[in-house]
Amino acid sequence: MSQSLIFDMDGTLFQTDKILELSLDDTFNHLRSLNKWDTVTPIDKYREIMGIPLPKVWETLLPNHSNEVREQTDAYFLERLVENIRSGKGALYPNVKEVFSYLKENNCSIYIASNGLTEYLKAIVSYYNLDNWVTETFSIQQIESLNKSDLVRSILEKYDITNAAVVGDRLSDINAAKDNGLVSIGCNFDFAQEDELSQANIVIDDLIELKTILPKLENTQLINK
Repeated sequence: MSQSLIFDMDGTLFQTDKILELSLDDTFNHLRSLNKWDTVTPIDKYREIMGIPLPKVWETLLPNHSNEVREQTDAYFLERLVENIRSGKGALYPNVKEVFSYLKENNCSIYIASNGLTEYLKAIVSYYNLDNWVTETFSIQQIESLNKSDLVRSILEKYDITNAAVVGDRLSDINAAKDNGLVSIGCNFDFAQEDELSQANIVIDDLIELKTILPKLENTQLINK
């Protein structure tokens, strides 16, 4: 039976922290220039909520601002993220391309399911040529509920997938696996939280570990916690 792996993007494949603070500073400097922000950039708060859909991010970071301002801020932030990606200021995590090559060589299909916006994901996939290995990249924008479990379900249905695991660093990834009866592989990377990772079936510290995990996924029926 062929195996599929569904990867999160931010904090799993892409080292978002390399452009996060830079892009967030750009955005809040822009708000300051419009007299719509007068304190420090809330980078720590953003790190706490990293992984949730961007509309909910701005509700948290800009609780006293109008929806119009939040939408404008969201658009500006996206522009800065994309520009910083295209300028080469970001980076993939170690061994992404090596692992992707290994997975493809071993008849494993690769998908990306992310809470990131479509344009942002396209910039990463294009800059790092991930389409060489990834069958398709899915954005939370494609799902009305903004729920990652629903996003993963849409991948399973579109490609008629029955044997898969979800690889990600946050609880939304782990729950997306559980809700769809899949194996959850938690990534103990930059944004990961111990209490969330404890709910995953498997935890890794480096993507290279997937090379040893893949045969086990193919031959062992894992039961979700």
